[in-house]
Amino acid sequence: MKIIYVVDVHENYAAVTKAVTAAGTSDLLIVGGDITTAGTVDEAASAVEAWRPLATRLLAVAGNMDSAAIDARLAALGVAIDGRGVAIGDVGFFGVSAGPKSPLHTPYEITEEQIAERIETGFAEVKNCRVKIFCPHAPPKDTACDRIHSGLHVGSTAVRAFIEREQPDLVLCGHIHESRGEDCIGKTRVANPGPVSAGHHAVVEVGETLTVRLV
Repeated sequence: MKIIYVVDVHENYAAVTKAVTAAGTSDLLIVGGDITTAGTVDEAASAVEAWRPLATRLLAVAGNMDSAAIDARLAALGVAIDGRGVAIGDVGFFGVSAGPKSPLHTPYEITEEQIAERIETGFAEVKNCRVKIFCPHAPPKDTACDRIHSGLHVGSTAVRAFIEREQPDLVLCGHIHESRGEDCIGKTRVANPGPVSAGHHAVVEVGETLTVRLV
């Protein structure tokens, strides 16, 4: 299975098309949130519909710069993995939208308790899959993927606690644009490819083994 992961679109919708086209034929496109920058539901929905032909399947979460209404539309479109699990063959995908509460008060922030609840609900639907890929918009706290320019780690404590406990195979996240990179928490590989709006994405290949390449 070939997966293209993009995150932090911020209304640069053409960047997603460019990334997926450059990667070649793909089985799955995952959009990791911040489809818009405080944009409308219709804008997000139009983008998703335009991206559907790019891969055999599309899955998505909303980001902190989207909204709860956009999250609801993703569910109505049948692509949402916020608090949901989707199995494709023996590979399970689950995610959580929004960002943790912050001093910035961005449009879609929820508590760490809410993040934890949504993670558990989604994970329950795919926990028996051979390969488990977790897609939170926000990165886990205290990693190479959640450090802002000042050096402060601003990731989610709930995301990290879940990873430490359940050890999914791969975590694909975003949110912190300047923390493009990879890390590990136990046996779990964590990747923040950086914003697709700046030309970045990740290519994941799942077979007998799992590989991740940041582009």
